[in-house]
Amino acid sequence: MSLPIPSFDTPFGVALWPHFDTLVAFVTNGRFVPSQVVFTHGCDLPLSTLPPALSLIALYYVVIFGGNYIFKKFQIKPFVLNGLFQVHNLFLTTLSLTLLVLMSEQLIPIIHHHGLFYAICNEGAWTQPLVCLYYLNYLTKFCEFIDTVFLVVKQKKLTFLHTYHHGATALLCYTQLCGLTPISWVPIVLNLGVHVVMYWYYFLAARGIRVWWKEWVTRFQIIQFVLDLGFVYFATYQKIVFTYFFGWKDALPLVCADCAGTMVAAYSGCAILSSYLVLFIAFYIDVYKRKGSTRSKRVKSISGGIAAQVNEYVHVSGFKSDSPAPDANLRSRKA
Repeated sequence: MSLPIPSFDTPFGVALWPHFDTLVAFVTNGRFVPSQVVFTHGCDLPLSTLPPALSLIALYYVVIFGGNYIFKKFQIKPFVLNGLFQVHNLFLTTLSLTLLVLMSEQLIPIIHHHGLFYAICNEGAWTQPLVCLYYLNYLTKFCEFIDTVFLVVKQKKLTFLHTYHHGATALLCYTQLCGLTPISWVPIVLNLGVHVVMYWYYFLAARGIRVWWKEWVTRFQIIQFVLDLGFVYFATYQKIVFTYFFGWKDALPLVCADCAGTMVAAYSGCAILSSYLVLFIAFYIDVYKRKGSTRSKRVKSISGGIAAQVNEYVHVSGFKSDSPAPDANLRSRKA
């Protein structure tokens, strides 16, 4: 029996999408068949219109801020929930890797046969399998709200970056689905890659396993947003030129062709991703580089006498701002 040979048309040697389609249809008893999913604004799919999506995002903020207030007001003891935290992170790692592999299978042939610009700007790259995967990725953003619920019940500090990032990402995915933007795969694929590493790190941390590469999780997130914005700014520039300055396109630099998608999707993508880059850089500097910062001082003061508590705080509690907390010993050596 010969082993399957990878190619540009079948990057993993076998066609994974048909198997995924059959498996999901079987598990859902035919109620959700990926090959039949067609997402349009207002379709029958859950969260396909803005009011339910905004309502769920609003509920998320009510739960986390209201829950945080109740815990503090009535001095409720923090919950541990370490086992559930491990299951949650392992589930999101597996889900992110599955979507990443399935998207790669769809994108590699498109890029190989038509080129990168076609893949990010041509409406032909807005294929049914990719749209289904974009929609599934959109749904995972609501599952990731549970990240913050863990912080609340464990009574860990809620940062602006963490709370803002989760709600804004769900909204971003919605705007791109409704905006029919072929470039959606760029931030989604990069984000899935980061999440595979990030949620795996948190699973290991909850298991009490120390790793040396925790700082690289935040670095990968920053690199992700830099790449995202390079693509998104370029595509938005094409869109603006062909929408508002078509008569001047020959006189403007780096003009290729129009990019599919709506202007609302283009503007919202630029705005939200730009805010992420600024916030994550500020977070990285504050936690890892600024010796006199509040967080750095806290880590340094703790590392001298209560290292065991730091280990529990970092590795078991689930502290995160969608980025890992710094290692106390490593931070003290740097200082």
